[in-house]
Amino acid sequence: MRTPAAVVRGIRHPEAFHGRGVTRGFFEGWYLKLVSADRAQRWAIIPGIFRGQPSHTEAGGGSRDEAFVQVLDGRLGRSWFSPYATDEFAASDRAFDVRVGPNRFTASGMTLELPHLRGQIEFTSPLEPWPVTWREPGIMGWYGFVPFMECFHGIVSFGHGLRGSLEIDGTPTSFDGGLGYIETDWGEAFPSGYVWMASNHIDVREGPAEAAVGASLIASVAIIPWIGRAFRGTIIGFRHSGRLYKWTTYNRSRETRLTIDDHHVRWSVAGPDGVLELDAERVRGGLLHAPLRTAMHRRVEETLDARIAFRHRDHDGNTLLAGTADCAGLEVFGDTARLLGLR
Repeated sequence: MRTPAAVVRGIRHPEAFHGRGVTRGFFEGWYLKLVSADRAQRWAIIPGIFRGQPSHTEAGGGSRDEAFVQVLDGRLGRSWFSPYATDEFAASDRAFDVRVGPNRFTASGMTLELPHLRGQIEFTSPLEPWPVTWREPGIMGWYGFVPFMECFHGIVSFGHGLRGSLEIDGTPTSFDGGLGYIETDWGEAFPSGYVWMASNHIDVREGPAEAAVGASLIASVAIIPWIGRAFRGTIIGFRHSGRLYKWTTYNRSRETRLTIDDHHVRWSVAGPDGVLELDAERVRGGLLHAPLRTAMHRRVEETLDARIAFRHRDHDGNTLLAGTADCAGLEVFGDTARLLGLR
């Protein structure tokens, strides 16, 4: 069981490990995205740990606990899952510092020793997290204080520079001048239905070109269990022009459109920071493992090749920024009919 001091540290440091003292019903993973300078190489590396709840359907009523590193090749749609014993996992509860077997991930870079991917990547600029305050402890706002949330989320870095190379199936590949992104999830299980998209490769069509410097978009909508019922929870952050614009359930933003079909996710929201329109093109990706309550092997399709058309307008209808978010991560999973039916 986590101590009160550990809970407070977890709220203050969403980038750090939240599972110290938790032996059952917990997962945590860090999603590190690497994109080369020419955007030709797009990779997601996901270290983490899973401690399941006992399952009555499994022999002996047990569950499989494991550490892991997942890899997604966004260019070719390939994916790999490398399991490790839980005693090969170590992480700080005060900073971003994670070790899984010989693989290490910190605020200054990563070292990989995986079957298909080996090498070192250095982060050449400081990580840029979602601001954490006592009023709004990160991307989840005041929901970050609620202890019974099924899944918590944090933005470790909207974007940072890369230097170094990786051997990909034995072939050296440079990431010098590339761009990285890091987020994290922890809790009991992923939502039963959700849409997630993220990109920090922003190409401007309307608005000042300099607005794209350091720009980053993260958006998710999910089924949120809540005291015997459920609601549709929204979190969107769009950083551009030197500030962070937010559309979230907790700041009373409202969705004016959300549709999902085989080819697109179309989504419009209005809130204190104006109106944001998103049109994400769905393309085929690779399969990743996601946490159920008893196992780490629910399959989720994710792409790193999506394109998101966006338009951000103020309340008078003036366009502040419009264009395309490229090399975007996109997941559409689970009971989307129920997701669309909730309010």
